[in-house]
Amino acid sequence: MKKYTLLLIVFYGLALTAQENLEGRVLAKDGNETIPLIGASVFWKNTQTGTITDEEGKFSIPYLGPDAVLIMSYIGYKSDTLSVKENRLLIRFLDESDEGELDEVTLTQRRKALQKSYLEAQNIINVNSAELLKAACCNLSESFETNPSIDVNFSDALTGTKQIRMLGLTSPYLLITEENIPMVRGASQAYGLSFTPGTWIESIQITKGVGSVINGFESIAGQINTEIKKPFSDVPLFFNLFTSANGRREANLQGNWKINDRWSSGLFVHGNQRTQEMDRNGDTFLDVPLSQQYNILNRWQYTDAEKGWVGFGSIRFMQDNKQVGELGFDPEQNQNQQPLWGSEINTNRVDASLKIGYVFPELPFQSFGFQSAYSHHKQDAFYGFRVYDIDHQSVYTNFLFNSIIGNTKNKFKAGLNFSYDRYLETVDTFYFNRSDRSVGSFFEYSYDSLENFSLVGGVRVDIHNRLGTFITPRLHLRYLPQEKTIIRLSAGSGRKAANIFAENQTLFGTNRRINIVENGGSIYGLNPEKAWNYGVSIRQIFTLFGRGGDITADYYITNFTDQVVVDWETEGQISFYNLEGVSRANSFQLSLDYNPSEALSLRFAYKNYDVKTNYNSGFLQRPLQAQNRFFVNLGWESPRNSKQAQWRYDLTYHALGQQRLVSTQRDPAGSNAPAYAVWNSQLTRAFSASFEIYAGVENLGGYRQLNPIIGADDPFGINFDSAQVYAPIFGRMLYTGLRWNL
Repeated sequence: MKKYTLLLIVFYGLALTAQENLEGRVLAKDGNETIPLIGASVFWKNTQTGTITDEEGKFSIPYLGPDAVLIMSYIGYKSDTLSVKENRLLIRFLDESDEGELDEVTLTQRRKALQKSYLEAQNIINVNSAELLKAACCNLSESFETNPSIDVNFSDALTGTKQIRMLGLTSPYLLITEENIPMVRGASQAYGLSFTPGTWIESIQITKGVGSVINGFESIAGQINTEIKKPFSDVPLFFNLFTSANGRREANLQGNWKINDRWSSGLFVHGNQRTQEMDRNGDTFLDVPLSQQYNILNRWQYTDAEKGWVGFGSIRFMQDNKQVGELGFDPEQNQNQQPLWGSEINTNRVDASLKIGYVFPELPFQSFGFQSAYSHHKQDAFYGFRVYDIDHQSVYTNFLFNSIIGNTKNKFKAGLNFSYDRYLETVDTFYFNRSDRSVGSFFEYSYDSLENFSLVGGVRVDIHNRLGTFITPRLHLRYLPQEKTIIRLSAGSGRKAANIFAENQTLFGTNRRINIVENGGSIYGLNPEKAWNYGVSIRQIFTLFGRGGDITADYYITNFTDQVVVDWETEGQISFYNLEGVSRANSFQLSLDYNPSEALSLRFAYKNYDVKTNYNSGFLQRPLQAQNRFFVNLGWESPRNSKQAQWRYDLTYHALGQQRLVSTQRDPAGSNAPAYAVWNSQLTRAFSASFEIYAGVENLGGYRQLNPIIGADDPFGINFDSAQVYAPIFGRMLYTGLRWNL
């Protein structure tokens, strides 16, 4: 393995914990992956001053001056010795030991692919790329099958699109960002999660409850941030192939090259298609869509450690086409004609972003950063005789300044951001044209006692042309009554402008009549949405039979003071109106993580949701929301041999309780969907650190919802409805693939 050494200063990276301390991370390379070395020793030579790294490989040690010598060591890796002339953020990669240097290496802890934050005031779960390899993770929407914090459901019986939920609320109430730039929002709400290939993802950070005020006012139930692989640290070449029994084929090619000491670049190319018509349930409709997607990303990275500058620039082009409907439907011949019902959803999207960070060389605790992004999302779609076209252009900028108050126990972040969104929508025979503009300023203070208490409190003020002028407060507390018990509290508010058609595109797969009950609001005649979120999380770390684990209990309450109610309760109609009364989402989760042995890992979770809204017909549990869910994941992996060969196996169990159904021709009033369970499994054979093959099965038991499409025999009739889906449609799905990197 080559030796990677870097003094890298990143404006929004690791936070300095004391002005007199040297901060950094100790990392290593595992194939194409950057991993933190947990429990690495960091100490000053010939002194008693030392520390060990935490779960993220971070360390903090008193800085003894330019003449002192720092030593970093970890079992199985070569020790590193260096002089640190300046107190700057230090990132160091350790080399693996030569085979002859150690007769035997005993690992005392296997690195977790899913890590719960120990030091952060916010309740953050870090998902690294190893976790994404446990399932058929072809895109971001499929990246949460082994994560108990996120619920994954199919949105309808036509498109095969997966919808995610957290704390009992759907993705429009989450802030979904890519490297802290808002990404899946507006026009991309329905299908945007499928526009990020899984092989591009370096890590995912999931924040439960309200997020930071830095990232905007739209986060209500939480935030999901995706980090894309970096040209500097990613492997030079990566290739992936995937194929499945439902006709899906996928290929990924990723290359990175270092231009000079400061510039690196990466090119990511993705393509997938499904050309095989399948109808296992015999309703004459495709079980999965015919589709193809082309996705190209070019990234540039600039680093000047001596002067304190770092920057990223990206541009992406994506084209996604889906065809759904009855077998034999030809859009060129059968569009707007009976008797065959069909649909096409064609999307073209361009994204560009620029990020610049600077750390003051003489003041390493002080920095600023600038982010700017532009996207143009154009979707043209028809569903039978219905039409939904949307053209969305978005501009986002953010300026951030970091510094301290007196000492680095007391830090602050302040900044400004601006966003602009232009929407052009065609809905059947109606046309909507609107612009959303907002300017906001924010201030966030954080306190860290360096022992058992930390606090992050922030407030932002925004001026929005439709939402008005408003204040968004948020607070996060972390307290350790003892070393292995972590208590977190959070509270705050969030707002959003409801995009009722983009967020509810499943309605176009029905013949329901759209009914908007206007009251003079500024968005479709409706008021903006506002909610308060409160949460508590208690995590207990334990040791059982000499093995480590933890148990966590979370309880979150989301209360809406304003909401656009999406009402499916009246057969043949879908109504949008402002909330009158109560709307709440109460979420409880109990989870256990434990490693019974070095080879085995066990993850268990139970979730209970109380999600109710005042509809015109009464105070009801949200439809298609299971009140009880169970999750189990069992992982096994063998030790790597001298050639780095290895076996890995994962088994995942999802059990969903009853779900309330709205009254339809198929489902009488008061109906509930039956409880059911789904098993997923995958086996991986790594022949070396650079080549592996994998095979798996989703829905091992083949459970399927019977008659998922209501009125399939008369798709142009009033009762046609493909939106009431509570279980898988396709049944058992086999897949296989390979990964190869240099």
